[in-house]
Amino acid sequence: MKQKLFRTFADLRFSIFILLLISFCSILGTIIEQNQSIEMYKLNYPLTNPVLGFVTWDRIIQFGLDQVYQTWWFYLLIFLFGVSLISCTFLQQFPSLKVARRCQFFRTTKPFYRLKISTILTKFSSGKILARIQSNQYLIFQQKNIMYCYKGLIGQIAPILVHFSMILVLLGTIMSSLFGFKAQEIVPKTEQFHIQNILTSGQFTQIPNTSVRINDFWINYSKTKTISQFYSDLSVLDLEGNESIRKTISVNYPLIHKGLYYYQTDWNLIGLRFQIDNNQILEYPLVNAFNNQNKVWLTWVSLNLSLTNGLIVLIDNLEGYCSIYNEFGFFLGNLELNETFNFNGSLTLLEIISSSGLQMKTDLGLPIIYGGFFLLMISTLISYITYSQIWIVKKEHQLFIGGTTNRAIFDFELEFLKFIK
Repeated sequence: MKQKLFRTFADLRFSIFILLLISFCSILGTIIEQNQSIEMYKLNYPLTNPVLGFVTWDRIIQFGLDQVYQTWWFYLLIFLFGVSLISCTFLQQFPSLKVARRCQFFRTTKPFYRLKISTILTKFSSGKILARIQSNQYLIFQQKNIMYCYKGLIGQIAPILVHFSMILVLLGTIMSSLFGFKAQEIVPKTEQFHIQNILTSGQFTQIPNTSVRINDFWINYSKTKTISQFYSDLSVLDLEGNESIRKTISVNYPLIHKGLYYYQTDWNLIGLRFQIDNNQILEYPLVNAFNNQNKVWLTWVSLNLSLTNGLIVLIDNLEGYCSIYNEFGFFLGNLELNETFNFNGSLTLLEIISSSGLQMKTDLGLPIIYGGFFLLMISTLISYITYSQIWIVKKEHQLFIGGTTNRAIFDFELEFLKFIK
């Protein structure tokens, strides 16, 4: 009964069915936004107007479609697919490899008539034929007047490696989902932070108690005034506040420390520091002018206590200058760092206060997933190795010789003709 159950798991149709279910669920997880607030689902999937006729926010929450990759039924599908692969490997692939390693002699001449590539020789030199076969890297086994030759047995290992690599990918995926997390922080320059803003996390995730300081942040601009790259100088601190590691990160070049990745993802301007009338130093907060759709910020710099008389300051870069407008929106000029602007008093720009957007994540299953895909590539290369077999039976004054191969049939036919030439 157990054997019958596992043979059902090992059936190709069952594996394809489970794989299609996993693909369908993955498509749902791609179409439906994941890990969002209930208000967002209520707004986009209302009860009065179901998407596709049946997708509403309550069904999304009920069936866990807002976090597809962390639901019990998605884990169950992956588990069933893994059991199917393991069952197929032990019940079909290993026995097939074991059969391929055996010496499969033809003891009569009848099987030759079923081979597509075979012939009968009346004038021959069996020693020369065997020497040519051996020179083509065939292993030869002989019992009196019958012989069996094969090469490329390693190509039969490829299906086993494919199954094993897929199992590694599935295992790595589960580990990433259960033990990984992703967090995001926007931190002002020179400030220190702990990981708090968690976006996604697994059921068994442990958030590390680390502290990071943003030593500096800057942007490189191209000749056309577009951003070419932005950088953050980070220091990871231990529990006593001592620096463990320091590195300058940029987009696609993260800091990796104890399995935790620090990525550069965004940036922001949060304030301007001015000196007014050569004695007062004030900081003015910046607000986004277009609700975060564009990187343009502005603030109102008052020149008296009543806040009625002042200037509009506009900034859209980190190149060291801002634009000054009067209260009616007329452009008055650009103000660079440490430059003084006189308008009912002196105004000196001391500093542009910026913040760096960082993404922190850990993914314990990532090395396993990479290992699985590397093994999959190796198995793909191995699968191109041709597994060929040749049988020879010497009967009276005739030599029956024939062969078969699992791929590259035309090349095998040419090779076979050279043997019997």
